[in-house]
Formats: sequence, C-alpha cells, structure tokens
Amino acid sequence: MAFWSFFPSFHLLGLLFLSLISNQISLITTATTTATTSVRVGVILKPTGLHVPVFREAPAFRNGRDCGSSAADHIHVAMTLDANYLRGTMAAVLSILQHSTCPEDVMFHFLCVRHEPVVFSSIKSTFPYLNFKLYKFDAHRVRGLISKSIRQALDQPLNYARIYLADLIPMDVKRVIYLDSDIVIVDDIAKLWQVDLGDKILAAPEYCQANFTTYFTETFWNDPKLLRTFEGRKPCYFNTGVMVMDVEKWRQGNYTQQVENWMVVQKQKRIYHLGSLPPFLLTLAGNIMPVDHRWNQHGLGGDNIEGKCRSLHPGPISLLHWSGKGKPWLRLDSRKPCTVDHLWAPYDLYRSSRHTFEE
Repeated sequence: MAFWSFFPSFHLLGLLFLSLISNQISLITTATTTATTSVRVGVILKPTGLHVPVFREAPAFRNGRDCGSSAADHIHVAMTLDANYLRGTMAAVLSILQHSTCPEDVMFHFLCVRHEPVVFSSIKSTFPYLNFKLYKFDAHRVRGLISKSIRQALDQPLNYARIYLADLIPMDVKRVIYLDSDIVIVDDIAKLWQVDLGDKILAAPEYCQANFTTYFTETFWNDPKLLRTFEGRKPCYFNTGVMVMDVEKWRQGNYTQQVENWMVVQKQKRIYHLGSLPPFLLTLAGNIMPVDHRWNQHGLGGDNIEGKCRSLHPGPISLLHWSGKGKPWLRLDSRKPCTVDHLWAPYDLYRSSRHTFEE
C-alpha cells in the first residue's frame, strides 16, 4: 500500500496482533490504492483553547485515469463533527480516501453543533486537499425531543443530526452516504454509492435475524394502536451508522417530520431505550433497500453498557464499525485494546504530545 510507506514506524505490536488474526483479515476486500502526489508528512502543532488531538498531515490521494471531473461524478459523504470523536473522524476519512479509486471525487459534508475554528483548522491541516463543507446543526431543534437513553453519548443533539441531513445539505445534492465517526472503510466507497435504491428512500444492511422486539419497551408491544405501526411490512433491524439516502425523496416524503413524531410519542410513553435509532426503525424498518452485510461489520465496540471485546462476524468485509461503548482509540490508549482494534490502528493519524516537536 502506498500509504504505509510513509509510516515505517508502525508499531510492531500492532503487526503481531494483525498476524494473529490474518485468517479474518484475508476476508477483507481492499481496493487498489491510488497514487499519491505532492505528499508532505508533517506534524501539526496542537491549537490552543478547545482540546483537539494532534494529527499528522495525510498524503494527497489523486484520481485514477478513468475518473470523471464533473459534479455528476461526486460521491457525497456526510458525517458529524465532534471534538470528542475527531480522532475517529480523521481515521474514517483517511480510510475512505486511501481505498477510493477516485478520491478527489469524494465530497465530505460535516455536520457540527457549533463552529470551532480549531476543529476546522485541524481538518484543513491534516487533509489540505480534502473537498469538504461544514454545516451548523441547530441543537435547539431537538433538545425538547431527546429522551434519556441507556448511554449518555446517545443523548447528545449531534447524534440526532442525521435526521435533519436533507434539510442541511444543498438542494442540488440528490443522494448522500451517511457514516458514523467510528468506522473505517477497506473497500472502494464508490461501490456503496452505486447501490440501486429502486423506489426506496434509504439503503442499509438489514439484520432480520436480530431480535427486533428488544429495541422497544413493553409499553410499545402492549399497545394495540402502536402495534399497527408495522402492518404491511416485515420490519428488520438496520444500523443507522451506515446509510445511503435519497435526500430528494426524503424531503418529498417529509420523513424528518415522521421521525420527529415518534420522538414526541417517546416523550409521552417511553416506547424505546436507545437514542436516534428506534424512531428510524419505526419509520422505515421493512421498507428499505437491503445492502450486503459486508458494508457494516458493526458491533465491534461491544454493547452499550460495558463495551466488551467482540470478534469479527464471518464473511467478507468492506466496512468495520465500532458501534457500542468501546472505541478503538480509547482502548488503544489505555493499553487494553481488543484484537479488532488493531484493524483500526493503521488509519490513526494521531500524534501524541510527546511527538509534537519531532524533527
């Protein structure tokens, strides 16, 4: 891989762990890495004020010969931008660019609650050639709708920004891929972008073998009126951390209001436990376009309470997702990583403070 040649000091410990799980890694599909030009690998000084991690500057990934150059060729990717998850966001962006055949065609749309100049500066200095825009999400829009869930991180307003994605990004954007910040992609994102949505609003991996009843309370299942919610459709669990969305159809169908309506019901009756996921399920479960499971190897962060280590699911992998309480950068820093965390480590651009003034 062209990228690794710029980081010869990759930790031997990580390599040892990778070798131990080589039988699982062999299932991962890796796209051909595009050539890099104008590469400057440096160290970014930590800004003052808000604490933001220090990052290396990433290589500049360039398009292959067969890539287009018009707006119609753009792949739109939306992510939230939070200083607490910035390290994960940087790794996710790097993984997307590295495995993309046409990295210059990827347009990033970052949603944030407030404009933090140091965060903006960190993105610009880490990825000088990145195509991206920032959008401010008004947290007051959801503060009165958020119900306390089983994990505090799920109660943050920014966790609900995905509901309002169609209202935030430009009207000329017709389709967007939404991604959580705790993912890495090990395949060409263009393959996910090209998923045929048919007449559906949303595409995502479906998990019909999951126990769907656990996502809602007894209050929901004992209410005859609420039970009619899923009439005429076979609801299956899907994870909202990886979605391909037809934002034009979302706007036309007023799906933002539909999801909000369920949040109002939740405030009145408490019909579910988790944050922004259940209202999506209530609105769309059983009516989405299923995507191959390889595009969301989720649950690598363990459950929402303890975040214990989990193994990879069998089968090929295009996207690794540390959903759950455990995040790979925190477990690596604590020197108590899970085996799967060493699959995330190669994309980590973080530079600890002791290396800030490295020559």
